[in-house]
Amino acid sequence: MRRSIALTIAGILVSALTGLAPISPGIVAEPAMRLRVSVPGPRNLSYLPIDLISKIGADRAEGAEVRIQYVGGGSLALQNVVLKNADFAVAGVPAMLSQQANGEKVVLLAAVDDLPVYVLMVRADLKKQVTNISDLKGRVIGVNSGSLTSKTTSQQLAELLLKSEGVPLDAVRIIPVGQSWSEQSSVINSGTVDAIMGSEPYASRLLAQNKVYYLMNQADPSVVKKIPGSGFLYAALATRPEVLEREPQKAGKMVAIVRRTLQWIATHTPEQIVGALEIRDAEEKAALLASLRKYTRLYSPDGRLSNNQLKESELFFLQAAGNNPAARRIRLESMVYDKWAGRKD
Repeated sequence: MRRSIALTIAGILVSALTGLAPISPGIVAEPAMRLRVSVPGPRNLSYLPIDLISKIGADRAEGAEVRIQYVGGGSLALQNVVLKNADFAVAGVPAMLSQQANGEKVVLLAAVDDLPVYVLMVRADLKKQVTNISDLKGRVIGVNSGSLTSKTTSQQLAELLLKSEGVPLDAVRIIPVGQSWSEQSSVINSGTVDAIMGSEPYASRLLAQNKVYYLMNQADPSVVKKIPGSGFLYAALATRPEVLEREPQKAGKMVAIVRRTLQWIATHTPEQIVGALEIRDAEEKAALLASLRKYTRLYSPDGRLSNNQLKESELFFLQAAGNNPAARRIRLESMVYDKWAGRKD
């Protein structure tokens, strides 16, 4: 009797600390469903909702445990899904279209971002030599890491910009540089690259250190007008068709977790979001906070897929793909499964 009471009290104490419902003595709790997610990072601004999942308990609230595999680019995340190293990936939709065009199918489930944020940054010591995109001819440009079967959104955007300014792609050298602070800062500091089609908050952090200057910021309305399909859906949740066919409950649960996280973000301040991440490095913490304040409509509020963003994504991909016959046959709508996330105009 005393032991039963003690177990009950212990269960109540645990629930008070974790926010989970207490488990009655003698009842064996069902093991949490494990969901493996591959994503660029860590703490890349566009993919931050995935970093937050376990911090705010969004997975536990859905009876699951999300395990994250960090990679150097969305294409690598998608490759992990295809190779069954992960159940889900979060990546740019243009990268998903590239994967599909190369014969490896993926399914788009939900939106994570509402605004694509890319910055073309150049090493500070080149400020007098590189004043516009055409000056990048003969230079080394870093992009997010891709795979043999998928070209990253970062690379597609870099190539589109170069072509729009009359710079032949064979007149530059494009190399993968990853998608984390350590990777992007190291290639700038070492002089390995002259420019990066980079990510936030890394770009702002390097700018604050006077290591780079901006040649293009996608958040600038004047830049957006120059890029066909510039309103594309960037970070989004995807899986392989096999998961939907054999384990649809996994997909439904993962979408629910992402939506719960996005709804939490929408009701919390940048200070609360950064606080939940428990970042120890003061400089990293400050850069992330500044970026969250700067890009106020970065994330989707609910995970719903926007019809307009899907159209923009397809347009952007087709512009970047040029005359590639396989790419021309791809239609994004055939890759969408919106049962759990829903749609909006």
